Amino acid sequence: MKKIAGVLIISLLSACASQTTQPTDVEDRSMGADSSGYGADGSALGSGGSGFHPLNDPSSILSQRSVFYDYDSYTVKNEYRPLVIAHAQYLRDNPNAQVILQGNTDDRGSREYNLALGQRRADGVKNIMTLSGARASQIESVSLGEEKPRAYGSGEAAWSENRRTDILYRGE
Repeated sequence: MKKIAGVLIISLLSACASQTTQPTDVEDRSMGADSSGYGADGSALGSGGSGFHPLNDPSSILSQRSVFYDYDSYTVKNEYRPLVIAHAQYLRDNPNAQVILQGNTDDRGSREYNLALGQRRADGVKNIMTLSGARASQIESVSLGEEKPRAYGSGEAAWSENRRTDILYRGE
């Protein structure tokens, strides 16, 4: 009789036990999180900031964010194509990521000419990225012309630093 009572009690307890289920759709509300598992600041979510996000890892090509040009040119040099393609692949693999491409020029030429040249530079990088797998909706290309110099002064050293397209990720 004790065995039957014990079995009944165990059966009743197990029937009353709460069952937890995993939710199937959980909205991620963490600030700046994307599908990569990293926050907007580049730190790994849930890791206390240890480890590098590939965009900020100095040993990763993705930490390089500028494409430089020859004078009066908007053709992406062969040496920068792997950089642009790596960023395109990152965008393809992280559909929530978005970039702004900022085309820049040196201070030679008229304001109108420099704005047009900066736009052609940004658009050239965008074209390579979209052909390499990134979605056009992830990329915005703008021209800053000569308005955001990296180096000041006149001379080839300063001018060459200013002839560039910068790759900026939203949320950084």
